[in-house]
Amino acid sequence: MSNEQANNPLHGLTLEKVLTKLEEHYGWNELAHKIDINCFKSDPSIKSSLNFLRKTQWARDKVESLYISTFVKESPWGKSK
Repeated sequence: MSNEQANNPLHGLTLEKVLTKLEEHYGWNELAHKIDINCFKSDPSIKSSLNFLRKTQWARDKVESLYISTFVKESPWGKSK
């Protein structure tokens, strides 16, 4: 395993797992409040959200960042939760 992957808190997680855990933790309404994207507001589902996030890097980056700030106790940058 490269050093880069050893420090990657998302290593080994699929986007589906990340999104599912966030939805279970926050629910769709709170996710839509935290990340302002329509796939979380209008008839949200894991499937439709995954389709959008796989095509839209900026939105995926926001979802991954929220996951890290919510569930990862320590990031490679030394910030503790």
